[in-house]
Amino acid sequence: MKSHAFSYKTIRRSVAAMLLLGVLFSETHAAEKPADAMVLFDGKSLDGWKKSAFSTEGNVDLKNPFKDGKGAIVIGSTDALNGITFTKDVPKTNYEAVVEALKIDGSDFFCALTFPVGDSAVTFVVGGWGGGVVGISSIDGQDASENETTKTIGIKNDKWYRIRVRVTPEKIEAWIDDEKYVDLKTEGHKLALRHGEIDESLPFGIATYQTTSAIRDVRITKLAAEKK
Repeated sequence: MKSHAFSYKTIRRSVAAMLLLGVLFSETHAAEKPADAMVLFDGKSLDGWKKSAFSTEGNVDLKNPFKDGKGAIVIGSTDALNGITFTKDVPKTNYEAVVEALKIDGSDFFCALTFPVGDSAVTFVVGGWGGGVVGISSIDGQDASENETTKTIGIKNDKWYRIRVRVTPEKIEAWIDDEKYVDLKTEGHKLALRHGEIDESLPFGIATYQTTSAIRDVRITKLAAEKK
């Protein structure tokens, strides 16, 4: 009987310890959760956005509803660049940015997302150089078509793609839907925008090239800085 009593006490203590650990674990992870996302486009208003000041003239229109009932920004095709620029402050590091983009028609990139990386900025090009190149412009003076992030992808018209970038002091990461396309350690690299008009997308913008696309669900979430 003593042996059984000892076992029951041990079990009760173990269960109590596990419950306590569970509470501590939940509280710790709750504290680590990022703040609510900053919604840059809610489908209803272009507040905070302006048409990018590219030299080519093209339409930028709010369509609400769009094809599936949600509001979207439709960036019309031009002879070269067209796009939208967010005019309010955005984080420079420790953040994730998400954009949903749909290619309506055209021959080149339907989403070139320009975003800050510390005191610099780069562009995540999706569907460039004839419609199939993905990568970061620019790294050490090399464009998305010629550096270590260069990949190819088959883009379908009229399909929503979820494009996500994550910026920390150590890395730039980028995904299209659930597939990771960029995992770049930034130390030792010179990061900059491609020479030309893309700097009109600063501080945060989305551009197209000879292509019409739709943009929706644009948001940025701040990340907690990693403890060292």
